[in-house]
Amino acid sequence: MNLEYNKNEDLNKQLIYKLEKKLKQVHLGGGEKRIAKEHEKGKLTARERIDYLRDKDTQFLEIGAFAADGMYQEEGGCPSAGVVTGIGYVSGRQCMIVANDATVKAGAWFPMTAKKNLRAQEIAMENRIPIIYLVDSAGVFLPMQNEIFPDKEHFGRQFRNNAKMSSMGIVQVAAIMGSCVAGGAYLPIMSDEALIVDKTGSIFLAGSYLVKAAIGEDVDNETLGGATTHCEISGVTDNKYETDQECLDAIKKIFSTLGAPESAGFDRIEPQKPAKDEKEIFGMFPSDRVKPYDMREIIGRFVDNSEFDEYKESYGQTLLCGTARIDGWAVGIIANQRKIVKNKKGEMQMGGVIYSDSADKAARFIMNCNQRKIPLLFIHDVSGFMVGSTAEHGGIIKDGAKMVNAMANSVVPKFTIIIGNSYGAGNYAMCGKAYDPRLIFSWPTAQMAVMSGASAAKTLLQIKVASLKKAGEQITKDDEEKLLKEIQDKYYEELSPYYASARLWVDGVINPLETRKVVSMGIEAANHAPITERFNVGVIQT
Repeated sequence: MNLEYNKNEDLNKQLIYKLEKKLKQVHLGGGEKRIAKEHEKGKLTARERIDYLRDKDTQFLEIGAFAADGMYQEEGGCPSAGVVTGIGYVSGRQCMIVANDATVKAGAWFPMTAKKNLRAQEIAMENRIPIIYLVDSAGVFLPMQNEIFPDKEHFGRQFRNNAKMSSMGIVQVAAIMGSCVAGGAYLPIMSDEALIVDKTGSIFLAGSYLVKAAIGEDVDNETLGGATTHCEISGVTDNKYETDQECLDAIKKIFSTLGAPESAGFDRIEPQKPAKDEKEIFGMFPSDRVKPYDMREIIGRFVDNSEFDEYKESYGQTLLCGTARIDGWAVGIIANQRKIVKNKKGEMQMGGVIYSDSADKAARFIMNCNQRKIPLLFIHDVSGFMVGSTAEHGGIIKDGAKMVNAMANSVVPKFTIIIGNSYGAGNYAMCGKAYDPRLIFSWPTAQMAVMSGASAAKTLLQIKVASLKKAGEQITKDDEEKLLKEIQDKYYEELSPYYASARLWVDGVINPLETRKVVSMGIEAANHAPITERFNVGVIQT
């Protein structure tokens, strides 16, 4: 092992340590004191409920663990946006699980809570997998109601999704395991089955204080909307259970009776581990993001038997295209090559940049995968498209448009992993969030923005200095350096994968060794949804 390998390994493992430390903190939700209070009430926490519900020795793919990370600090923070969501297995069936975390502001809905719940429902709808709601929420966080309540992608959209999923035949089961108030009461009752835990579960449109204020009636919450009321008088809920565990056992029984899901027919054979050591990724992936590396070596460490069958290997070399298997599933991979390459015309091409020939190749490969019904995996380490007169005269915009068109109109499921840079139009062409990847995750080494930190900071500095000079201010060299540092600090914070994950621009930040798990569970989920739409790119630039 050389010094560069050891340096990379040390720095990348430090990033993994930071990731694991942040995850441990997130998993505490509102903190140990709040967890203890839930236990005193005889309740399990959101994460304990999920662990009890899902099948033992099966994997759980959490979605949005870092949602709202660093946000709402003036309100005391909102870890994981106050709700735990992810893909797991219950009675052998893959499903989406959504569990309000009552240790975080009593499970109240912040703006990011709504966005995260809608993302969970979107995943269930796209993949036609069943969804389980474990409800325990005080409802909308009133001080921020204007950011949660009225818009298209706000709180009310989840009930629209309830109705749409029901009409699509997607199974929805809800358990009321704590508070369930106001508009939020519709979520479990619009599900196929609504269970409730006695004494701790309650559901009503308005609580006792609001009822007193509104109509002058004196009534306690249990009489108003407890388990006995709704199971024996109103018929709003189906069955009541003495404990969280009994209620969760009932969900397991429901899932054990579900009919077999449909299949999209994606090809899978017996999985094989990569022949090359996966852990070598840490030493091979450069800690200095401007240094070149061979993306083939990275791919070879997470595909089955390290086998990658390239398409047009000698053409458009700054994009690698080819088929492989991940955990047995056939997959088409489009990945940015970070080596400097030389084409047959004698031209040097920079790694991480998309040129006309590579965009042309990728467009054709994407169309082939749609023809062959192979899911697509995009691996980002992209600086953008090539610029300059040679590129422009060669039609880079036209070829880039062709790639975007083929990718955007794909009917096979798409998955995205950002391992390094993801800048500008390169993010778009490589199936960024705007292009509906079924799942999109980042490594801790990822950066996502309209351009690199160095380029952006210098550009922003020039704008700021020009503005100050226009206002008549004298700017010294020291002033410029101070301004540059302020701009850089802010921009680099926004480049962080945690910043992106907090806002759900990505579904999470993962250890590179979890890449196989993400792609495999993602394709397994997608395999529940047969492809019914015909692949059609429309008018394509030629």
